[in-house]
Amino acid sequence: MDQQSLFQDMAYAPLAARVRPDTLEGYFGQQHLLGPGKALRQLIEGDRIPSMVFWGPPGVGKTTLARIIAKYTNAQFIDFSAVTSGIKEIRGVMEKAESNRFLGQKTILFVDEIHRFNKAQQDAFLPFVEKGSIILIGATTENPSFEINSALLSRCRVFVLYALAQEEIEALLKHAVAYLNENAAAGQRLEIEDRYLGMIAGFANGDARGALNTLEMIATNAAGTVIDDEVIGQFISRKFLLYDKGGEEHYNIISALHKSMRNSDAQAAVYWLARMLEGGEDPLYVARRVVRFASEDIGMADSEALKTAVAAYQACHFIGMPECSVHLTHAVVYCALAPKSNALYTAYGAAARDAQETMAEPVPLVIRNAPTRLMKDLGYGSGYQYAHNTADKITDMQCLPDNLAGHAYYRPTDQGREARVREWMAKLEALRGGDGTPP
Repeated sequence: MDQQSLFQDMAYAPLAARVRPDTLEGYFGQQHLLGPGKALRQLIEGDRIPSMVFWGPPGVGKTTLARIIAKYTNAQFIDFSAVTSGIKEIRGVMEKAESNRFLGQKTILFVDEIHRFNKAQQDAFLPFVEKGSIILIGATTENPSFEINSALLSRCRVFVLYALAQEEIEALLKHAVAYLNENAAAGQRLEIEDRYLGMIAGFANGDARGALNTLEMIATNAAGTVIDDEVIGQFISRKFLLYDKGGEEHYNIISALHKSMRNSDAQAAVYWLARMLEGGEDPLYVARRVVRFASEDIGMADSEALKTAVAAYQACHFIGMPECSVHLTHAVVYCALAPKSNALYTAYGAAARDAQETMAEPVPLVIRNAPTRLMKDLGYGSGYQYAHNTADKITDMQCLPDNLAGHAYYRPTDQGREARVREWMAKLEALRGGDGTPP
């Protein structure tokens, strides 16, 4: 039940459809899944396809990969769209798949944008997947953990497809240019320099379909003419920044952003943020770095920084670019202007060093759990002091191993709200029987 017309004239199809490969050898990208000897490639070539979900951003080849599977399998392949189909269509397909099963024929059902199906629609697939009437292949741009029913997801293998690297898109564009020129009318060849293909690839930001659409617009409007900076600028519509998401400049600029925030320079921080986003960086990558910064460089001096950074990450996930740029600006400026403390960062570093050197150190008996009689007889939990039974909710019980007793890892500074934390820890130390000196 292929929902596309059998009489579609490919001459009028988009370039992305015309150059779509139908073999694994012609497929661009996803070598972590489809390279020689990789699991998914072996499953496809051996026609041992399990129910699975392809998860990745738009334009990375999810649908193309499903159609390549259709060429390799002996099963009946049904192409199904979650955008145009409902329960009635699902039932019709399931009835056909059930009939095929009784005849000994496998049915592979490909559901594009499966996340668009609601719970009831997804539930309709479940019994047929369970009894083997269908092998389900779903494609989604959304996190399957959130968008696909857990019962259905547990019966599928999830394969993550990544945005194509710039060199992979450049190779695809060269292939597309060769295709166009092979099929061009006299005098209509597309002459375009490799550096312009590199610009188109960079502008596409990992989206192969977007890159091909841009190339097609150029080919349609400028075939037979000289392709120069002015022509390219008309279709890319923005200045290309010196920014290589996988190279040195990527690390240089994220370092500049981080260090500008650490230096409380909000102006510089916003500039470097803009350099990254306008250069095509994934906003979620930037958001993750800001979340890290909020605890590494601010920490308890202002715990609201972590809340603001996490909220910005969620906003980026919900709405994406370009709208989420203002949310990232909010988080970056907040972090830049917040009081700074690296006390949490240094605390974990010191504790990690001790932990690595004392991995075999036993947990003190007093704080061990004793769920069995034997454990109680061995002294587990003996002498445990329940803090809630004391007036100040604190005891002098030792919780560190003997050879680490008295070690202090978290040493609060006097910056921002951490100054109050420092005072409180000193009070707790005095209640515990110490001299009241802050750690």
